[in-house]
Amino acid sequence: MAKRYDQFCPVAHGLSMVGERWALLVVRELLKGPRRYTDLVAGLPGIGTNVLATRLRELEAGGVVAKRRLPPPAASTVYELTPYGEGLEEAVHAIARWGARSLGPPPEGEPLDPEWGLSAFPALLYPERARGLTQTTVIAVDDTVFTVRLDDGRLAVEIGETDDADLVARIDLATMFDLASGDLPPADAVAAGRVQLEAGDTEALTRFFHVFSYAPRLGARADEDEPRLGARVRVEALIPSG
Repeated sequence: MAKRYDQFCPVAHGLSMVGERWALLVVRELLKGPRRYTDLVAGLPGIGTNVLATRLRELEAGGVVAKRRLPPPAASTVYELTPYGEGLEEAVHAIARWGARSLGPPPEGEPLDPEWGLSAFPALLYPERARGLTQTTVIAVDDTVFTVRLDDGRLAVEIGETDDADLVARIDLATMFDLASGDLPPADAVAAGRVQLEAGDTEALTRFFHVFSYAPRLGARADEDEPRLGARVRVEALIPSG
């Protein structure tokens, strides 16, 4: 691994491994699970194949990514994060929350990755607020539908709709941003017709966006100002009760 910064510092050392253009976006894709090279190309529109190949080599050399051959009948090669690489999850989520505050919803017609919620909901999770909470939510945002399960603080996110949801809410992406930012109270969104509740009530919707939020977390109450714990999509994370 090339040393890109002439200083003994863990931030500089980390950026030497994942600070190059596209590197963290490769990690973002692999946080969803193992991916073939073609899957990574599809999930990273605009990346040159030579750049992707270089980044994968660098991430492998740094112990962040590993390459594995699947057995027949798949018989294809996939890239996946090593346990060391998985340690970047909360860093990626923190950048996502920070960036969302100034990004806003996409322009009309902007294509979205249909799997965006697999990354978004773990990033938005406030683990300390999820403790003890069990609720299954189906949230349809424009044309994408996700099932978000909280089971006593354990988070699981999947694409599609389940029949056993406590809350089913249909919204557009602009409303999703406004609710997750805390700028739009859920009761106001329901009253204005910006949210259609097909199951559950305003209280359940309020509870959901209390737990899933990118609102600034500085200055939180003392009982909430705790280190965040990474929420796994592929491997669920138990939020400690103590």
